[in-house]
Amino acid sequence: MAKQIDILGVNVDVVTMAEAVERVESYMDERAGVMVATANAEMIMRATHDAELMRILNNAALVVPDGAGTVWAAHHLGCDMPERVAGYDLAQLLMARAPQKHRRIFFFGSAPGVADKAKEKAERLYPGIEIVGTRNGFFKPEDEPDIVAAIKAAKPDLLLVALGVPKQEKWLAKYMKELGVPVAIGVGGTFDVMAGVMKRAPLWMQKAKLEWLFRGMMQPKRAGRLMALPKFVLKVHASRK
Repeated sequence: MAKQIDILGVNVDVVTMAEAVERVESYMDERAGVMVATANAEMIMRATHDAELMRILNNAALVVPDGAGTVWAAHHLGCDMPERVAGYDLAQLLMARAPQKHRRIFFFGSAPGVADKAKEKAERLYPGIEIVGTRNGFFKPEDEPDIVAAIKAAKPDLLLVALGVPKQEKWLAKYMKELGVPVAIGVGGTFDVMAGVMKRAPLWMQKAKLEWLFRGMMQPKRAGRLMALPKFVLKVHASRK
C-alpha cells in the first residue's frame, strides 16, 4: 500500500512526479477504471465542509499533492512529502508519453472552443498523440447521457476533465462506472493554459511557490477563494496539536 498523509481528513499520496506518472500508466495498463485527483489547498479546504467531495477524494485511486500549500501541510504534519505534483504538469507528461504507448485521450471541459485549441496545441507539442474526442464543459443535466455516450464511443485510455472543483470530481464519481475509461483525472484550468486563454505563472513564481498569488492577480474573481489559503494554514496548524 502506498504511503499517504491525512491532511484535514483528505488522504494525500506521498509521491514524486515520476512515481505519479508510473502509477497512472499502470492503471491504464490494468484498465483499472479509476479516478485520480489533484489536491491543492483550496480543494482540501472545500472538502472539510463538503462531505461528498471528501468521500470522493478518499475513494480516488491516487490523490497527488498539487500545490505548495499541500506540500507545506504535509511537512508541517511531519511527513517528508518529496515534491509538488501539479496536475497541469502531470497531464503534460502523460500526453508526452501517449504516442509511444498508443494511448487514446479525450478532453472534456472548459468554455466552447477551448478544448479544441488545447487539442491542437497537444498535437503540435506531442507528434502522433491521439486525442480521440473533445467536448466543452457547458451543458445541462439533460445533455449528460449524450456526453457519456460520446466518451464511451471514443474509447479513451485517459479522460481529462476540466470542469473546475468540485464539479469535475462529482461528475466523474457519478459516471465513472458507466464511462468505462481506465483512468480519469480532474485537471481544472489545464485546457485554458494550453489554449492560451489563461497564463500560467512564470517559472520563478512557480519555484517561489507563488503560483496561487499569480492566479489571484490574473483572475480577480478568485480573490475570495484565495482566502482559503490562510484559513488552510491555520486549520492545518491547529490539527497538529
